Amino acid sequence: MARQLAKRLNYIFIDSGAMYRAITLYFLRNNIALNDREQVKKAMESIELDFHLNPESGNNEIWMNGEWVEPYIREMSVAQKVSEVAAIKEVREFAVRQQQRIGAQKGIVMDGRDIGTVVFPAAELKIFMTADVDMRVDRRFRELAQKNPAITREAVRANLMDRDHQDSHREISPLRQPDDARVLDNSHMTPEEQFETALNWALEKISQ
Repeated sequence: MARQLAKRLNYIFIDSGAMYRAITLYFLRNNIALNDREQVKKAMESIELDFHLNPESGNNEIWMNGEWVEPYIREMSVAQKVSEVAAIKEVREFAVRQQQRIGAQKGIVMDGRDIGTVVFPAAELKIFMTADVDMRVDRRFRELAQKNPAITREAVRANLMDRDHQDSHREISPLRQPDDARVLDNSHMTPEEQFETALNWALEKISQ
């Protein structure tokens, strides 16, 4: 929805979650020990993240160290580790600096679990999206099953619950609803209804 909203407003879409997934992919590829702070710091110095427009999809997609990594960051191996990696202080500080640099010129739609609380606490519009657990599991399962037919609903549910717990209980930038956010519960919305709701909120802010 964030990507679609950016297109409609002619804004830049930045997938902050893709940043953490790309970092996680780097850690997995290079066997970075998450409890070794020096190794983590050195790894962060070796990572360069960029977003480039894909002319075929029309989307801004993530590149890491000159490599298009969009297909690899959605794999289950990355999903199982991303919350743990994202909880590391040095990782979050690196990602937040990148996000704030990109968003400094405004005209940005950015999604992520701490955007409205840490990265851009003064954002003009904050939308806190939620849905009931069963609906989230079903949606995520259908998405992943297209790429990995062997995936099970139980594995998807366990991964979602674990990520939610880790993200909401981490010491650095925990997941929480901003006090001034508009809540969008899309449990029983169609994608079209969800988009129209968010678009109307955005246009309302823009016209003020």
